[in-house]
Amino acid sequence: MKKVLITGGAGFIGSHLADELLTQGYQVDLLDNFSRGARDRTLEELCNRGAKTLDRDLLVAEGLAGLPSDYTYIFHFAAIIGVSNVLHRPYAVLRDNVLMLERVLEFCRSQQRLERLVFASTSEVYAGTLQYFTLPIPTPETTPIALTDLAHPRTSYMLSKLYGEAMCQQAGIPFTIIRPHNVYGPRMGMAHVIPELLKKARQTPAGGALEVYSVAHRRTFCYIDDAVQLIRRAAEADACLNATINIGNQAPEISMGELAEHVIKTIGKPLTIKPLPETPGSPARRCPDMAHTTALTGYRAQIGLADGIQKTYAWYLPTLD
Repeated sequence: MKKVLITGGAGFIGSHLADELLTQGYQVDLLDNFSRGARDRTLEELCNRGAKTLDRDLLVAEGLAGLPSDYTYIFHFAAIIGVSNVLHRPYAVLRDNVLMLERVLEFCRSQQRLERLVFASTSEVYAGTLQYFTLPIPTPETTPIALTDLAHPRTSYMLSKLYGEAMCQQAGIPFTIIRPHNVYGPRMGMAHVIPELLKKARQTPAGGALEVYSVAHRRTFCYIDDAVQLIRRAAEADACLNATINIGNQAPEISMGELAEHVIKTIGKPLTIKPLPETPGSPARRCPDMAHTTALTGYRAQIGLADGIQKTYAWYLPTLD
């Protein structure tokens, strides 16, 4: 049986990936310090199906001590993220994300059967190109990378991930780098646009106004089940060895106003949209070119936006009132 280690395994993408890997017959270990990952029914159900939770902290020198040396795949999702951390603790974001990856890479070198490290980078790596040059939309992975202002706190997260990509490239181990773009779905937490809009729309009285920031900004969204399929297939595919790929959906590209309209339709309540100012630092457009990923994995997203929002709403519904 092939064995998998997922760092940050109690988090959003990690837990959904664990569900898919268990279905495929893998043995799955979920490593997390539970600073963000939740000990909830989802995690309990994964454990009942055979997953094992490892309460470990990668910021501790011995965080990986004593773990097996026969993992087939290691997925590294653990990271310091979030606007609050980026704005108020940028040095810690840089230091800790690099330190955690360094320890994971050293752990990878101790493995006897490792076929792939999958490193979760970010779509934020394209932010400097967007700010200073012409960013092609949809954006391919081959787009030249430029840095935003190093003195700006928001640069810290993007830079930690770019440095991480370089570390993977130079570490001498088999890797695949993924750059997720606006993945959404159940269990992602409320500090994201789709669950946040669902909650606001649910709590706004009929006939009221749903407040929407950056109403003209445009995005494409990828439901978590599709993202997980892409990530698993990328790990398993020989064609993705030592490759960097986008994870996301190329279409439809919609505005935040159009997204709000989808949410209102899902809630089934007559609401108007009240535009609010643009969110500082938010790019006007974000849309990945998925041709490379599709060619390497043989998979295209299957779940449309309306269905994905409905599935997300159904999962969050007990918590929205």
